[in-house]
Amino acid sequence: MSETGTGALPPTRGGVVAYLTVDGAMRASEFYQRAFGAEVAAAIPPDEKGRTMHVHLILNGSSLMLSDAFPEHGHPLQLPQSFALMLPVDDIAAWWDRAVAAGATVVMPYQEMFWGDVYGQLRDPFGVTWAMNQSKT
Repeated sequence: MSETGTGALPPTRGGVVAYLTVDGAMRASEFYQRAFGAEVAAAIPPDEKGRTMHVHLILNGSSLMLSDAFPEHGHPLQLPQSFALMLPVDDIAAWWDRAVAAGATVVMPYQEMFWGDVYGQLRDPFGVTWAMNQSKT
């Protein structure tokens, strides 16, 4: 069910959509709203244990999906590893400062890179690494 109560799910945006399993999908949704300006497109209400099976966010024009772990259904929580979510931005300083103020930690400070763009990495409180890139072209 969508947040609007219509039962219709909103369309997915983007060619490849990350679907993250985190410990606290509703808390992660709130964090992504504060840190990255995400908007909730749809969310299934939490169960009696406070877990939700689906949150659909729109972040920087693309969909991002979240859910809590449901080990009893074959979906255990595993720490994020060996990936980063790439967030192309027009004003890296503004995006960066907002994310850090919301609680993201710096992994690699943003700086001009050898390919000419400004790039840096942050980690959110749920263990997900976010790479930000501002094109110089």
